[in-house]
Amino acid sequence: MCLKLTSMSVLYPLKFAPAYFEKIWGGQHVKTILHQDFGDLMNCGEMWLLSGLEGQNSIVCNGDFAGDELNDLIETFMGDLVGEDVFNKYGERFPLLIKIIDPLDNLSIQVHPDDELAQKIGLYNGKTEMWYVMNAEKGAKLVSGFNRDVTPKEFEEAVANKSVEGMLNYVDVHNDDAFFIPARKIHALGAGCMVAEIQQTSDTSYRVYDWDRIDRFGMKRELHIDEALATINFKKEDSGKVSYDKKTKNATVSLVKCPYFTTNLIKLDTKSALVKDYSELDSFVILMCTEGSFILSYENGTEAVRTGECILIPNVINKVEIISDGECKLLEVYIV
Repeated sequence: MCLKLTSMSVLYPLKFAPAYFEKIWGGQHVKTILHQDFGDLMNCGEMWLLSGLEGQNSIVCNGDFAGDELNDLIETFMGDLVGEDVFNKYGERFPLLIKIIDPLDNLSIQVHPDDELAQKIGLYNGKTEMWYVMNAEKGAKLVSGFNRDVTPKEFEEAVANKSVEGMLNYVDVHNDDAFFIPARKIHALGAGCMVAEIQQTSDTSYRVYDWDRIDRFGMKRELHIDEALATINFKKEDSGKVSYDKKTKNATVSLVKCPYFTTNLIKLDTKSALVKDYSELDSFVILMCTEGSFILSYENGTEAVRTGECILIPNVINKVEIISDGECKLLEVYIV
């Protein structure tokens, strides 16, 4: 693809066209809560806001580079866009995938490989992720790990006799909860739990139990038992629920720091503003609006961001101001 470059081309905060995916477990909240039109799909289980995955590269929808793919911009601007360290490590492949997941029904019990396991089978990397709960229905739950140590043999037998549910760790879910889900941890989102997901760029999941449901064609979905057995950490771990002060406003609150991403939460009061100085950060910054809306002001202009949208701030932009229209919440994501 040929970029729309001129002698005057400069980087600016980039917005992207979302991609919508129908899922057997998907809901309608992307339409009813986020007011996004997912066309002729029966539901929208996943809305991808920002992706560098091959075949699903996000396309810019604002400014001079509207219509250009993210990977082409990285190829052209390199460290100026993503940061020198990030570019040296990941090259032209954007390292994060940003989604909103809306389950009307439970997702499958699944696990993702880590980098080491993924690279052994020819994949770029594994999949460590986190969830921030945007909307939890009454009684919503999720699965995060086991409720006790189990052995691979016990687990395989439980899969065979359909008793896996008894060894899983169920966690109650409420609005603004956050969870860290490292690779190799068995997990599943439950019905009525709409989340923002921050993850490594990967779409590899090993499905081990799918509640015996069938699709519209009367077929059960494929399971990946052998791959999962080679991947799962069978030790009991904590739930991964993040402890933080949910009452803090007009400041940056840390949620998750890991080698793959750092995610912070910012809650703003009505008509508030927060200045962010990224001059010491060698990374792009993603701001994802999870509630309300805000204006991003930078040296050369402004961009409006509403619920269910994100904006990518290039590494060369050092200072921005986030201005709330009303009360709003946003996630701040980067790599260190």
